[in-house]
Amino acid sequence: MYAEERQQTIAALVADRGRVSVTALAEEFGVTTETVRRDLAVLERSGMLRRVHGGAVPAGALTYVETALGERHGTRSEQKRKIATAALDLLPDADGSLLLDGGSSTAALADVLPGDRRLLVATHSVPVAARLAAAPGVDLHVLGGRVRGITQCAVGDRTVATLADLRVDVAFLGANGITPDHGFTTPDEAEAAVKRAMIRAGQKVVVLADSSKLGREHLVRFATSADVDVLVTDAEAAPADLARLEDAGIEVVVA
Repeated sequence: MYAEERQQTIAALVADRGRVSVTALAEEFGVTTETVRRDLAVLERSGMLRRVHGGAVPAGALTYVETALGERHGTRSEQKRKIATAALDLLPDADGSLLLDGGSSTAALADVLPGDRRLLVATHSVPVAARLAAAPGVDLHVLGGRVRGITQCAVGDRTVATLADLRVDVAFLGANGITPDHGFTTPDEAEAAVKRAMIRAGQKVVVLADSSKLGREHLVRFATSADVDVLVTDAEAAPADLARLEDAGIEVVVA
């Protein structure tokens, strides 16, 4: 394969997978990692991708653009259902407590919470609260604050202050972007502040995120790899990405 053909194929793989690693590409094409790095440099100069530590992501992967919640609920719904079902094994025992972050994956978990187990559930998400308001076995606590229209979640000083006084068994969070080196990111600082407070409130921290979030970085980091105990994602995640997350100390559950 000529260099130009290999580079075109690499660009297509980045667009399709969302993230590729240098080592995986070297194995796939039977070339050295130095050759792959030169290819990535050429593609970055042409604007076809963005190099990151250990690999490359699409040119638009590093972003502050935020997708509305309604749009996210309509995408990758089957993967999110599987993630939510797998996350049931991480729930606390009866009479346990949990935090549910806003987002489509955590909303999917709210939809499948068991009705035969008493649980205290605290959330700042209006859609999650609506799902659980009449759920059997759920003692629902809604965190106050200013509600952002795009995510339909309460944010601000009041929300963060309330979380500072809470301590729960498990905190389930969503994320817009995940990389082993930079950590877990989201486009908005106010949302990030609430997520950080949720992490401090949880004895165990679990992130629910479909594979499209892996390899992406957004504007604001809310957690490093050391802050998260478990990541639950779907089977479309690249094995190399999952291995790097496990190397960073995160338990990975593939739904």
